[in-house]
Amino acid sequence: MKNTKMKPYFKIMSIFLLLFTSYNYGQKKETKKINTSKLHFKNFESNWQSLSTQNIPEWYKDAKFGIYAHLGPYTVPAYENEWYPRKMYSYAKDKYQRVKDHHWKKYGSMKNFGYKDFIPLFTCKNFNADEWADIYQRAGAKFAGPVAEHHDGFSMWDSKINRWNAKEMGPKRDIVGELVIAIRKRNMKVITSFHHSYNASGLYFTKQDSLDTGNPEYADLYGQLNPQLSYKIWFEKIKEVVNNYKPDQIWFDFELKDIPDAYKLKMASYYYNKEKEWEKDVIITRKNNDLPEGVAVLDVERGKQEKTTPKLWQTDDALSTYSWSWVEGIKLKPEHEFIHELIDIVSKNGILLLNASPKSDGTIPDDQKKIFYAIGDFLKANGEGIYATRPWVIHGEGPNLYDQGRGLAEDMGNTSKEAKIFTSKDLRFTQSKDGKTLYVHALGWPKGKLIIKSMGTESKYLNKDIKAVRLLASNQKILWNQSKSGLEINTKNTKPTGKHAFTWAVTLK
Repeated sequence: MKNTKMKPYFKIMSIFLLLFTSYNYGQKKETKKINTSKLHFKNFESNWQSLSTQNIPEWYKDAKFGIYAHLGPYTVPAYENEWYPRKMYSYAKDKYQRVKDHHWKKYGSMKNFGYKDFIPLFTCKNFNADEWADIYQRAGAKFAGPVAEHHDGFSMWDSKINRWNAKEMGPKRDIVGELVIAIRKRNMKVITSFHHSYNASGLYFTKQDSLDTGNPEYADLYGQLNPQLSYKIWFEKIKEVVNNYKPDQIWFDFELKDIPDAYKLKMASYYYNKEKEWEKDVIITRKNNDLPEGVAVLDVERGKQEKTTPKLWQTDDALSTYSWSWVEGIKLKPEHEFIHELIDIVSKNGILLLNASPKSDGTIPDDQKKIFYAIGDFLKANGEGIYATRPWVIHGEGPNLYDQGRGLAEDMGNTSKEAKIFTSKDLRFTQSKDGKTLYVHALGWPKGKLIIKSMGTESKYLNKDIKAVRLLASNQKILWNQSKSGLEINTKNTKPTGKHAFTWAVTLK
């Protein structure tokens, strides 16, 4: 007869198994949690078809206004403009002779003092990232950041790719890193601009064997490397900034067209695929057709669109008429021009990126601060009609509907185009995202009354009746009447709020 008595070991195991299975039987089956916040992010392939499906971030559509700044060794000579490095070496004597003459007079022969020799003089001794960020915030900017690298090949961040960088030379500080921290502390998005395609293509500096641009020792600064190595470094610089600072927008200057597609595809796919890792939406902006439509938002330098465009676009403009960097005798445009420009651009489905021109010591001059603060005062009072709005059916009415901006001045003393003079007859329109509120921006104070023809009772643009009208930043009672001829707002006994431009909110039923 078999011994049915269970051994102690097996007895203990049987009890354990019974308890374990009984415990699990009474429990709900555990389901793996899915991070739903990552579900809307795409996986991009390294081809234009895939990359052209990138969605424009909602934060970017809502932002409307950003600020960046040109700061680099080119601010040390403080002469002509930020293209001083190119002009001093160029063979175009007639066009750039005054730069050459200035350089010789102040610094001597270029054989003894080349562009690289400005770097030790570029100290940024008074640079304060928090002060810059405070200026940007007070101006009403929703995104801001540095010129990461200009055409000159000098990186403004702590780079392990490029020995010519602000952490190792000149300021001996990570200017980009300090700004990124300060900007994010104030809940603004971060833009980093890249202008180094011109350098990587070897076209910015003129190679002269008798000067340092022809010396192999400095080939990495002056863009005279083997093309394939140069393009590789072009990509690695962007990758380094992306990894270290996680920019929300990457902005490219012209000459991106000369970078081979293989490197541009690699760049765009690398950056856009960071969205899922970072759990945030990002965007690239381009000049001209340097990247295919859909891959990046179009940026129009110092210009505007004639009318509303179906696709979002951006303008980059400078406080100065001629230079992007600070120079002696810099000429600034008046503050009202930027307020009118911002309103006009937003009404046409655009965004304004405005440039500051700090001195080589890292300070933003008071006359530039004054302009930024004036923009901020306008936005504090009227931001409801700018931020997070969308274009209406038409962008405006009045005598100056199709202003395309000044463009770039031909030289230091002249502007290529005179600015349009806007008045209270020039109106621009925006609307809330839900379409329940229209905003009327008058580019001057209307004396007596304001008539908006596009909002009459028989207007082909209005499909709802008007419920109420109010002047932003004001508690004053607004008298208004809607007739066939338009929406008439009585301003006779109304005090203006602010200056330069005024906004009424028109609520629809």
